[in-house]
Amino acid sequence: MTHNTLSTIGRPSLLVGTLAALLATSGLQAATLAEIQDRGMIRIAVANEKPYGYLNEQGKALGVGPEVAQRILEDLGIEEIEWVETEFSKLIPGLEAESFDMAAAEMAIMPERCARVLFSDPNTSYGEGLLVLASNPNGIRAYEDFVERSDTIRVAVQEGTVTQDMFIALGVDPDRIVTVQRLPEAIDAIVRGRADAFAATGMTVAAMEEMSPQVEAEFNFKDPVINGQEIRYFGGFAFPRDADDLRDAVNEALEEEKRYGEWQQTLSRYGFLTKDILYSYRFSAEQLCSGAG
Repeated sequence: MTHNTLSTIGRPSLLVGTLAALLATSGLQAATLAEIQDRGMIRIAVANEKPYGYLNEQGKALGVGPEVAQRILEDLGIEEIEWVETEFSKLIPGLEAESFDMAAAEMAIMPERCARVLFSDPNTSYGEGLLVLASNPNGIRAYEDFVERSDTIRVAVQEGTVTQDMFIALGVDPDRIVTVQRLPEAIDAIVRGRADAFAATGMTVAAMEEMSPQVEAEFNFKDPVINGQEIRYFGGFAFPRDADDLRDAVNEALEEEKRYGEWQQTLSRYGFLTKDILYSYRFSAEQLCSGAG
């Protein structure tokens, strides 16, 4: 897998690192599991990304993260959830600032992120994908095209994601990378010609294809390879650094859910393949945080 490859890139800036240090010494402390159980309510963030975690028009939380989280938290005696919708790039800063107690966005578990937040063991695994203009007039079929081709095709990525780091690792010219905050911005960038494609996980791209008839997922997409290894990620729930008891309780409940609950059916319903489900057992959060994945 690629976590060793990407663990040395995309490091937080000095400013972000300084902010995290200040927050760590400012007296902020995550709510304990007992405190959350006493108040009967937990604040959980999503990044509004299908099929991982999002709110529908009625404000109902959907996606594999929220649905699995709700069952786990019910087992822990926490019945009320306050859902917080935020941009993906603000998930980790929000956890550091104690703006919410947990994130259910299926954030990829990576060493540099583990230095800032705690992760549960994997809830999902997933690969990469590519969204292009309908009929793919530029014939873009691989992330490497943005390195190897002599034309000036540009790729959009969501800010703060591991996909953004991946393009840096692949050696893509920064002038060819367009960053967006939200997924509709990526579709707009392709349609208006600011970008020729959008790179994200295969699950995200498949869901975005349904958002506009002007774009489509590239069916003949070639999985990116770095240092001879196929890219694959492992997504989990994230928590503030000092929320050990909450994370540990969620881990235990997640293990039970994966063994005896509706976890597999939930993933399948959202389009995860048998390979995605089986691979989620391959590593623990501890292994992924150490770069073993």
